[in-house]
Amino acid sequence: MIKRKNLSRNPLSYALLTVMAVSAAPVFAQDSASGEKAAHATQLDKVTVTGSRIKRAEVEGPAPVTIVTSQDIEKQGFSTVYDALNTLSQFTGSVQNELNANGFTPNGSFLNLRGLGPGYQLILINGRRAADYPLPYNGQSNAVNLANIPASAIDRIEVLSGGASAIYGSDAVAGVVNIIMKTNFDGDLVSVRAGTTTRGGGDTGRFQWTGGKTTERSSLTYAFEFLGREAIYAGQRDFMDSTRDDPSLTDPADATAYPGIRYTVWVDGNGNPTANPSAPGRKLGWAMADNLNTTCGRFNEFEPVTVNGQAYCGYFGYPAGQSIRNSDKTYNAYLYGTHEVNDNIQAWAQLSYSNSQSTVASSSRFFSSASVLGANNFYDPNIGAVVGNVYRFITPSEIGNGGGQPSKYKEQSLDAAAGLRGSILDGRFDWDATLSHSRYRADEEYNWLVQSKVRDLFFGQRLGTHAGTGYGIYAMNMDRLLNPLSSADVKAISSSYKNESSSHVTQGSLVISGDLFELPAGSLSMAAVLEAAGQKYDVSPDARARLDYTGDDAPMGLTSTGGSGSRDRYSAGVEFSIPLLSSLKANLAGRYDKFDDASDINGAFTWSSGLEWRPIESLLLRGSYATSFKAPDMHYIYAGESGFYTYAFDEYACRSAGLNPTSTADCGGSLYHPQVFGTRKGDPRLKAEEGKSFTAGVVWDVMDDLSLTVDYYNIELDGAISDLTGRLFRDEAACRLGTNRDGSPVDGTSERCLEVISRVMRDGNGDIVEIATYPQNQATTKTSGIDASADYKLTTDRLGKFGVKAAWTHVLKYDVQRFAGETFENQRDNKQFFNFRSRINWEVNWERDDWAASVYGYRWGSLPNWAETGRIGSHVIWNTNIRKKITNSATLGFYVNNVFDKIHPSDNTYNQYPYFFYSYSPVGREVFVQFDYKFN
Repeated sequence: MIKRKNLSRNPLSYALLTVMAVSAAPVFAQDSASGEKAAHATQLDKVTVTGSRIKRAEVEGPAPVTIVTSQDIEKQGFSTVYDALNTLSQFTGSVQNELNANGFTPNGSFLNLRGLGPGYQLILINGRRAADYPLPYNGQSNAVNLANIPASAIDRIEVLSGGASAIYGSDAVAGVVNIIMKTNFDGDLVSVRAGTTTRGGGDTGRFQWTGGKTTERSSLTYAFEFLGREAIYAGQRDFMDSTRDDPSLTDPADATAYPGIRYTVWVDGNGNPTANPSAPGRKLGWAMADNLNTTCGRFNEFEPVTVNGQAYCGYFGYPAGQSIRNSDKTYNAYLYGTHEVNDNIQAWAQLSYSNSQSTVASSSRFFSSASVLGANNFYDPNIGAVVGNVYRFITPSEIGNGGGQPSKYKEQSLDAAAGLRGSILDGRFDWDATLSHSRYRADEEYNWLVQSKVRDLFFGQRLGTHAGTGYGIYAMNMDRLLNPLSSADVKAISSSYKNESSSHVTQGSLVISGDLFELPAGSLSMAAVLEAAGQKYDVSPDARARLDYTGDDAPMGLTSTGGSGSRDRYSAGVEFSIPLLSSLKANLAGRYDKFDDASDINGAFTWSSGLEWRPIESLLLRGSYATSFKAPDMHYIYAGESGFYTYAFDEYACRSAGLNPTSTADCGGSLYHPQVFGTRKGDPRLKAEEGKSFTAGVVWDVMDDLSLTVDYYNIELDGAISDLTGRLFRDEAACRLGTNRDGSPVDGTSERCLEVISRVMRDGNGDIVEIATYPQNQATTKTSGIDASADYKLTTDRLGKFGVKAAWTHVLKYDVQRFAGETFENQRDNKQFFNFRSRINWEVNWERDDWAASVYGYRWGSLPNWAETGRIGSHVIWNTNIRKKITNSATLGFYVNNVFDKIHPSDNTYNQYPYFFYSYSPVGREVFVQFDYKFN
């Protein structure tokens, strides 16, 4: 919570309440970390809060800020910072998480404010930029990982949800999250928490030690935290451990099994194996050396199945080995110290360190003849026929050690800062000079099947080319295919790979703030800032996984993207708080950022303005307007070439046939949507994304213990960067045909057209065989909504103290214009858009004598169903806890998260693993016991 002493003496918190931002819940007076009672928000001494570098007497300003204190995190029952922030109402967007074990960043935790994306809110630590997570989110962009932020060292988190580039520069498009660490802590507090899930797996242990010493001229605050969590696997959740859990099935017996072992042969009209390419219909039949039941029975995981007349060993439990929450061990340490050099100067230093070791288990490996031999069909001389469609899963029993395919992540982060702060001109102006360095390193080790080794074990070397069919000749090893492998065999066809990545940012800043002179209505206040920063990142995948690797020990079917680059930035900004009347105040800010990197950004100027009107002491009417920008993420600029497969839309073929490219009936079939290989690479021609935001709201202190806020927000983002391959196909068609869809002319010989045509590669028949895509400035996004909140406190003589809070966000609009000149599409109600339209959270607290209890809940609104035919219901979770002070120093608490063991809303159309949308958690109910002891 807001602590008067800390804020008034800590210019590091000259961070954030920006003159121009979008709203969230209001700031309310609460107990501080040391137990001091803060004054009401309208009566505080001058402090600085997120969004402005100007000290002010009122916490509430032209743009509202949500504050989450360390006590709030505890009362709400959360063990990590990310879990607490992810339930706030303003974070309406979805993000990839640990449930995406096969994703690009399965060990990262990211936020998505206003649904614009993980990289569109600026994450600050004590007002300073943190190093990006070095692994690119979704393989494309950069974002800050919150998994390594220690809860024990946090004093509070301030969330400003709106454009704030005029104060903080790039990335502050949707808002700012400022994580403020503890300072001036006195005494020692030890906390131990242990818990588990009631559905199995996920044992959790946490140890925290927070302490501090103060003298007349110096202070030292320190914190240490260990968090250990056991993995949870899909096999421990009976609603997602098998393809029989598909909710779209009327009867689980109708579930489709993955092909555990399957292969087919060409047969003649009599059902005999043949290599005759003119055999009737090229009928496919099962050729099993042994009885099907016998073969499948050799494997614990396989069952005999018959689908469309084809019998094979089916695998229903394919998802079971995947982790749905990673196992991890995280160590965090934090130090912060101050020393009064003299009456006007204070020296300070901070050091934070995090070390994390995690294991992510992805799904079982499998191979096919196409992935191993480069062709689906081959001639087998032992069978005397053409063989094709060979599939083989490597089962958990064969792998051993639980059966998952583990990837081990070792991550380290360091944040060091030091500086001097003080006052000049008889205390009229405060100044703060800071130098800081933040770095993040993430290494990944994983095992993967090797194409050449799988080929040698199961198919042998190529023996030539079959004259009649032109297929390669291979003598398939039926014994290996139809019998379980030993763990040594699995190890022999696999190899270990290692990816290394790192990022860092070094920055210096000078901030000066104070009152310039007196106006009739009060003091004209200002703040000025100068900043310089250098940023670097490097993603170095294992050389054998690169697209250009030509050796025979590459990971089968897997390519990794690398990239490295640097960026320097120089910034200057100024802001003013101007009292127009005793009840009316204006705020103005401007900032210029100069970039030196490989992109076309060059520089960006942003400005903001805000108004605060207090017609009476208990009522605040406020509004703000701000421009913002986002420099292209480093990986968008510097990413190396990587490969992928996608379904293309051959718009050129569609339009050439005289068909309507916007009609699914005309061009929706497989003929115009072939699967093709693609490559992707960063592009230095990118420009900055530009945004603007508007807010208007009211804060009303209805009575001393009841406050209400309502705020409207509107954000527009132009030139959003993404890999929209659809634009590539559309532009290629226009360039080849000489006209756009609307008939307007296009110069097919222009530099742009020549490049586009070269990026869509076609064979002699004119069919697309490969594409080369890249990130582009494309779309315009407009979103608006309402934030509302309430806070009520009640003190009784006999029943104790009660507190009630609630916050609500409702998205009114989310429109996207994909291409210039086109109409905006309503994404908010689009059946393919999986952001929440509304989110609510609430909290009820009670204290009496040595007892305390809390109930915390949140509701996420409806989402489209997977079939895109309607919407599924809302999602409501309740957490609760009760705490007892058993001595003056010791407190014992019992916590239950997800009291009613809710998993996800019902969606009977979600027919793909994990059978529900990944924003929902499959963990279920968790129970914890916590013991706190305060020394001194």
